[in-house]
Amino acid sequence: MPNVPNSPMLTKKNEVHASGHISLRGNVNINTAYAVSDHVGVLFNGSFINQQRNKKDFRQDLVEGGAGYFTTFGPDNSRILEFYGGLGRGSTERIYRNTDRNGLIISDIQNVNFNKIFFQVNYSSKEQKSLTLFSKKYPLNYGTIFRISHLTMTDFKINNITKPFEDNVFIEPVFFTRLKLNENIQLQYTSGSNFGLKNRDFMTAGSSVFTIGVVVNVGGTKFN
Repeated sequence: MPNVPNSPMLTKKNEVHASGHISLRGNVNINTAYAVSDHVGVLFNGSFINQQRNKKDFRQDLVEGGAGYFTTFGPDNSRILEFYGGLGRGSTERIYRNTDRNGLIISDIQNVNFNKIFFQVNYSSKEQKSLTLFSKKYPLNYGTIFRISHLTMTDFKINNITKPFEDNVFIEPVFFTRLKLNENIQLQYTSGSNFGLKNRDFMTAGSSVFTIGVVVNVGGTKFN
C-alpha cells in the first residue's frame, strides 16, 4: 500500500515541516522535513497500517529518508519546485482465510521484507485562491507530486516457505489541496494513483491514495 509522498513546500533555511495523514483504510502516515539551507532539504517519513478483517488481515510498516533541492519562483516567489530522492525499508504481512467444507479455517500467510528507492518532483503554489466559510476566507494551496519508486524484495515467505523474490517499478501521480487555518497550520486532502510497470504475481500496485491530514510549517516565508 503506497504511503503519502512528502511535499513539505519548503521556502528557506531552517524551515521545519511536519504532517500527519490517514486514509479510509487506516493507513497512517507521518512526514517530516527540514531545510538545511535556502535550497537543500532533508526528509524523514514513516507509515503503518494494521487492518484486520474476517477473510484478510494486512499489516505494513515503512520508513524512508531522503534529501533534495527546492526553489521558489513566480509572483512573490509563491510557487515552489522541489526534487527529492531517497531510500526506504519496509515489511508487510498478509493473512488470507478460507473455510473448507467441514468449516475448518485454512490460512495462507505471506511475509515480505523490501527495500525502496524513490525519486519525486513536487510543484506547488501558495495562496492562489481562497474558500469562504462563515464569512471568513481560508487561503488554498494546490500541489502536484510525481514519484517513481523501485521496490525490491529482500525476504519473501508463504507459510514460512521461502519463495522467489520479486521487484517492481511504480509510478505515482498525486495531487493535494491545503486549506490554511493560520500562519503555520493547514488541512490537506490528498488523492492519487499507483501503477506498476512490471507484471508481477505478488509485488503489484496497491490501492490509490485518498487521505486527509494536518500540515505544520514553521520558519518559512510569509505570503501576503
